[in-house]
Amino acid sequence: MVRRVALKILERHGYQILEASSGDEALEMAAAHKGTIDLLLTDVVMPGMNGKELATELLKQQEGIRVLYSSGYGESVIAHEGVLDEGVNFIAKPYSIEDLLNRIKEVLG
Repeated sequence: MVRRVALKILERHGYQILEASSGDEALEMAAAHKGTIDLLLTDVVMPGMNGKELATELLKQQEGIRVLYSSGYGESVIAHEGVLDEGVNFIAKPYSIEDLLNRIKEVLG
């Protein structure tokens, strides 16, 4: 449900979205996509493959993709557990529409 809400918000603000329900699906979609991908917005914890693994694999397909991780767990908890490195681009759930849009703009530069 969070993914659907974020998708609608981002589309309303002019972003073109490739939506995937898993890391494997995201990699397949990215490989088939003809254009560039500017940003990966991914949950940290997912079934099958975590967000860090997805980002690593996606960056092998296309260099220069910026990554914004999201989770219901706090950034310090995730870093402490070794899932993400400290200092990565991160937004905690729940987030407001404004926070999401601002964070994406920051990450994209």
